[in-house]
Amino acid sequence: MSAVRAFVGLGGNLGDPIAQIKAALAALDRSAQTRVLRHSGFYRTPPWGVTDQAEFVNAVAEIETTLTPRVLLHELLRIEIEAGRIRGEQRWGPRLIDLDLLLYGASQIDEDSLRVPHPRMLERAFVLVPLSELEPSLNLPDHGELSSLLANLDTSTCIRLSGV
Repeated sequence: MSAVRAFVGLGGNLGDPIAQIKAALAALDRSAQTRVLRHSGFYRTPPWGVTDQAEFVNAVAEIETTLTPRVLLHELLRIEIEAGRIRGEQRWGPRLIDLDLLLYGASQIDEDSLRVPHPRMLERAFVLVPLSELEPSLNLPDHGELSSLLANLDTSTCIRLSGV
């Protein structure tokens, strides 16, 4: 299989989220058949969904992989587990680390437990802002250019952290 460019969202709000994201980036880069090409800056963002919790730190990584989308998803889940994440936590609740497969090339996938592009990324400034830092003119399958999508969101709450 030839290499595919994919994007992964990273976030957390428990413990030391910056350290957790850095550790997850390193683990992802060590994964077989995958390497991190670059990542966005880190952003302090308000919680989404369940709002009575600590703020999150979020980032997006651009990777190159020869893993299939399903195998890549399993690798992301493995990294979460190794970092101490326990699945079954409250949906949108506090977490040590969260890794989401956002985009896998130009693929559109709608299977059990695997949807690409990520089904809720278009609603989330904390995903689109760091993604646009990496690829401002990115065209999302069936949704258009990233800059147009961002124009419809309140991005004022995504604060880029300096010195990270």
